[in-house]
Amino acid sequence: MTTTPIKPQLTFEQFLENLPDAEGRYEFVNGEIIRILPTRRHETIAELITDLMKDEVKRLNLNYFVSGRIIIRTFRKDGKEQGRHPDVSVVDKTIWSANPRAYSALTEPLQLAVEIVSTNWEDDYIDKRDEYQRLRIIEYWIVDYLAVGSRDILGNPKQPSIMVCLLDENGVYQTNLYQGKDKIVSRTFP
Repeated sequence: MTTTPIKPQLTFEQFLENLPDAEGRYEFVNGEIIRILPTRRHETIAELITDLMKDEVKRLNLNYFVSGRIIIRTFRKDGKEQGRHPDVSVVDKTIWSANPRAYSALTEPLQLAVEIVSTNWEDDYIDKRDEYQRLRIIEYWIVDYLAVGSRDILGNPKQPSIMVCLLDENGVYQTNLYQGKDKIVSRTFP
């Protein structure tokens, strides 16, 4: 009989301490470090959204910090810690500046998280949505430029969409779907 040692699951703190130096983005999912390799198009869209949001912060003189490099601690339904890396994060500048020597990781909720959907669309539409709602992130955008989500979500025929989930007074996301030339309504960027 042979035995295989069981790899111990990490905590969120251990995840941060053990982040690889290799290029790329990483998430902490189900106790393991997962490398995320987005496509160039995915990165281009993330940068476009980041730039547009930074421009709005400047134009409206808002107290936000916008970045594509922030990791946030979330929790699954069973209470297990996760470490998510939204494609774009908007955080209150006061929270961001409170501990300038800390890593780019937060345990406080963001103002807005943006996920750009790829082939693992269920992660964004189901898992991350649930975790972000539980963390009480006020606004969550799901940018499905490939229209890979289900027809129940995107309609038939499916078309590229942006879902904006806004946290209501009961801590539940209320969702609006935007397609084509629809004007996006955002609580963060009025």
